[in-house]
Amino acid sequence: MSTKTVNYPWYRREDTDAFFALFQNNLANFVIIIVTMLGMGFPASLVFGKVIPGAAAAVVFGNLYYAFMARRLAAKENRTDVTALSYGISTPVMFVFLFGVLLPAYTLTGDAELAWKIALAACFISGLIEFLASFTGKWLQRVLPRAAMLGALAGVALTFIAGEMLFTTLEMPVVGLFVLVVILVGLVGKVTLPFKIPASLFAIIAGTGLAFALGYADTGAIQNGLANLGFYPVLPSLAVFEGFGLLFTGMIALLAVILPITIYNAIETMNNVEAMKAEGDSYDVRECQAVDGTGTMIGALFGGLFPTTVYIASVGAKWMKAGRGYSILNAAVFFLAASFGLIGALAAVIPVAVVAPILVFVGISMVSAAFGKNETKYYPAVAIAMLPYFANYLMTRFGNDAGSVLQEISGGIVPLGEGAMFTGILLGAITVAIIDHDFKKAAVFSCTAGILSFFGLMHASGLAVGAASDYALGYFLVAGFLGAFALKETKLSAGEQPVSRRAA
Repeated sequence: MSTKTVNYPWYRREDTDAFFALFQNNLANFVIIIVTMLGMGFPASLVFGKVIPGAAAAVVFGNLYYAFMARRLAAKENRTDVTALSYGISTPVMFVFLFGVLLPAYTLTGDAELAWKIALAACFISGLIEFLASFTGKWLQRVLPRAAMLGALAGVALTFIAGEMLFTTLEMPVVGLFVLVVILVGLVGKVTLPFKIPASLFAIIAGTGLAFALGYADTGAIQNGLANLGFYPVLPSLAVFEGFGLLFTGMIALLAVILPITIYNAIETMNNVEAMKAEGDSYDVRECQAVDGTGTMIGALFGGLFPTTVYIASVGAKWMKAGRGYSILNAAVFFLAASFGLIGALAAVIPVAVVAPILVFVGISMVSAAFGKNETKYYPAVAIAMLPYFANYLMTRFGNDAGSVLQEISGGIVPLGEGAMFTGILLGAITVAIIDHDFKKAAVFSCTAGILSFFGLMHASGLAVGAASDYALGYFLVAGFLGAFALKETKLSAGEQPVSRRAA
């Protein structure tokens, strides 16, 4: 008896659109890293010679592994419409490592190389924690309702991706609006564009040409970008091991930053894997968290200091009907781009407003999926799970002035934005349980929220005992209220049984 082997292609036409979406997402993060670290005073030799190649090593590993996982799933389920998970540097975690780990280390040591080594050690520890957290991944996926997880993810998609990228799109209104409509026509309207060029590729070529023709893009930036070209080999480094000693002797307090953001990263991976499961591609969340943790550790061993994750863009790639080719191509391109300093040059040539509309599509597709993949009765849970990220977006964009600026609007904005992923998931989970009249489970979720608040994982700026005690008390009060309903329903159920027996 012969077994039919599925013909799952290495690359297909639809992978091109997905590649540009994923490439742009990763490219934007790499550019932010370069600009921020150079602005902090880190030497270009360290940034281009160590950090970028190291981050690329993590991206290469994860993209190739997820392409392998896609091939395995296609063979297992005997189908060719499997889409590989998108992967790269976690954007929220990247900002935390830049400003919550690297900058404090540099400020205290006054030495760029020492600060880099400390951040490498912190990154490796973060990856190790996520790897260990993978052993609880499937349990969490079973316990947390889909509406809560997808709703929290949709909050990220609507604010930081679709909303933020739409703002960026309109910074060049003539170019941005044109490119946005090209994306909508090609990817939403599914209309074939001239010469059958994939929509994202057509948009980038036409949009970039239009930007330079109208004078929106400065040709001088190209020369600055080209100045960074060179050969930067992707090589392992022992610096991370030196960083461990520095971290544990002088900057142990950074662990209070690393722990919550790593838990956030593990949940972000879980949410994005759940989103793909809702789209029909069921990956093992434990394996994905282990891959993300391993990729993070590999990046640290090669000089990169930023944790990685499965991207929300996975759903957008699925909607584009991509396979595994876009992931493989992304790995190859980033390896070459990091090795030869092409990232700065590409960022200079392609205006951000030209590629931003692709991420607008990714964001709106995720919000649509959050509602479309849940029953109508769970829509309120999806909506409430989204709301904490509106607060998080405001406090993030106002930076250090968030407290004083937003206090004039409402004193609840900043606390709601702190630990937004946990808050969104748990508020959504409580709502789902109430809709299902499972008041016992709702009370458990409320108690969990109270515990996380008490120790500062929600509604607080840092870890501490009693960090958000008022919020903790509120959640415990809610748990008691819901527990009373659970007890009442239990008594009613017990009282109905004798009636049933008598009737029988």
